[in-house]
Amino acid sequence: MSPAGLRLLFFSDTHLGFAPRSRTGEDTSDEYFSNFHRALEPAFRREVDLVIHGGDVFYRSRVRPGLVFRAFEPLKKIADSGIPVFVIPGNHERSAIPFPLLAAHPGVHIFDRPRTFSMSFRGVTVAVSGFPNDRNRIADLFPLHLSRTGWRSHTADIRLLVMHQTVEGARVGPVDFTFRRAPDVIPGRAIPPGFAAVLSGHIHRHQLLTDDCRHRPIASPVFFPGSTTRTSCAERFEAKGFLTMMIDPVAGSGGRVSEWTFHELSPPTSVREDRIGQRYGHDDCMLLSR
Repeated sequence: MSPAGLRLLFFSDTHLGFAPRSRTGEDTSDEYFSNFHRALEPAFRREVDLVIHGGDVFYRSRVRPGLVFRAFEPLKKIADSGIPVFVIPGNHERSAIPFPLLAAHPGVHIFDRPRTFSMSFRGVTVAVSGFPNDRNRIADLFPLHLSRTGWRSHTADIRLLVMHQTVEGARVGPVDFTFRRAPDVIPGRAIPPGFAAVLSGHIHRHQLLTDDCRHRPIASPVFFPGSTTRTSCAERFEAKGFLTMMIDPVAGSGGRVSEWTFHELSPPTSVREDRIGQRYGHDDCMLLSR
């Protein structure tokens, strides 16, 4: 761990195994694995202290064991090097990692239920809390899931909350659709203070939320890294990538994000370059995150 703070790599929605075909029949599945590995490069260079995957590792819940092995092999290598890895099961995994024994490793921590993992880096205690994706009534059940993580009972200098959910104010798509009150949307006012950051997958556009739709401050900042690769033509104008963050311990507050950087893996398509449906086909213009 850096003397200045905790160095964190956060990425999400890799959708490994997804293979959309262009109109020419080109299989694009390799791009998903390529960006997956590129996102992990700072960890292999030991430039971070921990790695968090925000969910939807795979493109669906029923996948072959070989795909699970191929996905978790680099994560296990990172864990072997002493860098802890955390994974939230997303909605595409139906809130559970397939073939969990293939993903088993003492340094790979999976949120198979609401829970908190605690560890110490050079005398600084870090608590990472999280829960699997909930597709039903999360607006009402979020406080219960959060309570079940037991986060308040863990003493820590830095606290992080990891999830795979939609939060009020998040925006998606070429028309900038904004999520507001709905059963599957967490209200901004429900996010409690006490976390240095809330780290969430599910929304495919990279963004940072600090206010709700009524311009009221959200008590803890919500970071979405976005997906690492485009999954539909609705995302063609969005840059894809991952986040690195520096988090400093602050007494009594759960810490503070002092620096963060979005690392671009795939630049957005310009309006001039755009050919709607050329790559993904007109039938694929639906956000997979929904």
